[in-house]
Amino acid sequence: MRILSWNLLHSVGAEPAHVEALAAATEPDLLLMQEATAAMDVLPARLGGHYARVALPGRTHGLAAWSRMPFQSPARSLALQRGLVVRRIAQILDLGELCIANVHLSHGQMLNRRQLRRIAAILPGKAAILGDCNMVGAGLVPGFKDVGGAKATHRMSGWVPLRLDRCFVRGVACESIEVLPRGASDHCPLLVVLNG
Repeated sequence: MRILSWNLLHSVGAEPAHVEALAAATEPDLLLMQEATAAMDVLPARLGGHYARVALPGRTHGLAAWSRMPFQSPARSLALQRGLVVRRIAQILDLGELCIANVHLSHGQMLNRRQLRRIAAILPGKAAILGDCNMVGAGLVPGFKDVGGAKATHRMSGWVPLRLDRCFVRGVACESIEVLPRGASDHCPLLVVLNG
């Protein structure tokens, strides 16, 4: 399964045309988006497939997923521990034998690890957690392996390279991972190929 994850930088970043062009170039089976607004709701008309989007509580942007294959059950939201400013959620996608959590976690380095553990606790044996984890250093998610690559996916203030976008897997193998050029956002897309 080819999974593409990209923080779009809501309102001033990637637009539907950018997402469509990236999907055409990389041919993902599943496209996960963070900071997605209602503008992305045109993707099913442009790309076909199946789509689900949920805004973060009190925000106009949130998490969205586009898939070539239908979801086995409707996408659902999992409320996460609240940060100081933004209430966070995870988007849970049931793809049959594999369950995916699309995330945009809090910036607090202890809080985002607690949020990861909450997500991991509700996922089945074969699962992956992908997205903008806002995490520096090891993720420390029991039972999951961080396969998110070693390259930076974001430059803080345009200078300091950080590996904020991650992929954690359990019960599946990661065949490859690639950090793609940044494009119209402030984050680089992450292309992951999972098997199993």
